[in-house]
Amino acid sequence: MTHDYDVLVIGSGFGGSVAALRLTEKGYRVGVLEAGRRFADDELPRTSWDVRRYLWAPWARCFGIMRITLLRDVLIASGTGVGGGSLVYANTLYEPGDAFFRDPQWAHITDWRAELAPWYAQARTMLGVTAYPGRSPADEQMQAIAEEYGVGETFHPADVGVLFGERPGEQVADPWFGGAGPARRTCLDCGACMTGCRHDAKNTLVKNYLHLAESAGAQVLPLTTAYDVRPLPAGGYAVRTRRTGSPWRRRTVTAEQVVLAGNALNTQALLHRMRRTSLPRLSPRVGELSRTNSEAVLTARSSDKAADWTPGVAITSSWHPDEVTHVEPVRYGHGSSALSLINAALVDGGAGVSRWRAVLAEYHRIGLRAALRLHAPRRWAEQSVVVLVMQCLDNSITTRLRRRPWRGMTSRPGVGLPNPSWIPIANKVARDLAERIGGTAGGSVAELAGIPMTAHFIGGCVIGESAETGVVDPYQRVHGYPGLHITDGSAITANPGVNPSLTITAQAERAVALWPNRDDADPRPAPGEAYEPVRPVAPRSPVVPADAPAALRTPVDLPLPRSRPTSGAPAPGS
Repeated sequence: MTHDYDVLVIGSGFGGSVAALRLTEKGYRVGVLEAGRRFADDELPRTSWDVRRYLWAPWARCFGIMRITLLRDVLIASGTGVGGGSLVYANTLYEPGDAFFRDPQWAHITDWRAELAPWYAQARTMLGVTAYPGRSPADEQMQAIAEEYGVGETFHPADVGVLFGERPGEQVADPWFGGAGPARRTCLDCGACMTGCRHDAKNTLVKNYLHLAESAGAQVLPLTTAYDVRPLPAGGYAVRTRRTGSPWRRRTVTAEQVVLAGNALNTQALLHRMRRTSLPRLSPRVGELSRTNSEAVLTARSSDKAADWTPGVAITSSWHPDEVTHVEPVRYGHGSSALSLINAALVDGGAGVSRWRAVLAEYHRIGLRAALRLHAPRRWAEQSVVVLVMQCLDNSITTRLRRRPWRGMTSRPGVGLPNPSWIPIANKVARDLAERIGGTAGGSVAELAGIPMTAHFIGGCVIGESAETGVVDPYQRVHGYPGLHITDGSAITANPGVNPSLTITAQAERAVALWPNRDDADPRPAPGEAYEPVRPVAPRSPVVPADAPAALRTPVDLPLPRSRPTSGAPAPGS
């Protein structure tokens, strides 16, 4: 049987783009399905008030880059469009600390830090990671707070995927890929990264992985939503799709193998539905160990009407108030004040009546003028610093379909510690920052009901040695379904406590590096067999020129890692 593609990738974010490029290099005919639209730089929203190009709500004919999803236990912000979350993310790319690699869910399988190290290095090179070279006004305040807390030595510039230069806005020839990539422009420090960079400075996936994949022959199908994947009797899979926003326009695409990479939220929802219908042998652990990065998103808004905290990129620095907590100051560009609509008073404690009493008491304490200012959209972006707090604690939620599946997913408390409804150190930092800039600290309306907000929803299809312990094996192949793979954030097994995009990229690089070239023997153990270290396979037709930096090409001469760590895994966060 001849399939439409050798490999069909569902999603074009970090995991999907990596799969598209590396498998095209290995000779596979690759198609990429993307539910969102394709954006040229000048088609991205000017501000977050450009609702049709910023927000994702196809039912309202809004095909933007930001999706907001409410589950019972978390409010999730995620990205969509060709390039996935890279269009809307804060271009911050960190490696997690030791607690991530030693999480008990997967630490017994291999020495993950050693095994992923070369792939982190390759991901950093491909994404153009560099330390932010400037210093923003918010950095000054955050460093002062870090020093007050006695942890000033932990403050440092952020690692970001942005092109900087001596002359802002200057066009330069491809700076990364030896001429195989597009020409670029240097950063303006306008702070508008999270509404989509219109100035060609942000290293989104359409500037690197996807650009190279398409130049090598991969086909990207935008505005195409996959809603079912089912095995074919003669082998391979049929993927049923519909035109995004036009559900009556449907098409079935076939492929020998399928890579699920639509982000953790979408991949979980798809697998939950298919476990009831077309893929009944999926692991019963689908949805377990869904992570929020143990995150809080708070604000500090200055009362100075002339204040302007927008200069810089979206995130310019970070620091650690304790061994498990990571703090970053975040900004939006001029005019992008839509987030103010979900602002609310910042209070401590859990959910229920007591929390609402605390809210009323807080509004009474700060007074009517400050309360109105907290919610006022005018100049919110200029006057506010968003405080993003992440932790590497072992907490989780579990997702499942609602009783009426068409209503989507819901959640319940998961394995490990309870997912925090508020983080004391986060509230303290937000209040201390607000005091320093002469303003008021705020949270979100969801937090008033004890529902935290996260921009980094991950997990739910985690790595395990069998279907009883995980959804995918250590090579990121789906248990029970040969030819089905997952490379997006749903395969992130623990809370990294830092922005997860680099980790998603590194894990995807490793997973597809272990694939054979098309028509060659597979070096990996057969599905269901015990894990063994595997040497990476060099692609048959690399896209990057031979005279480009060697770090851009698949590293193949690597020492094989140990198949098991030499010692037991300590408790997370230790």
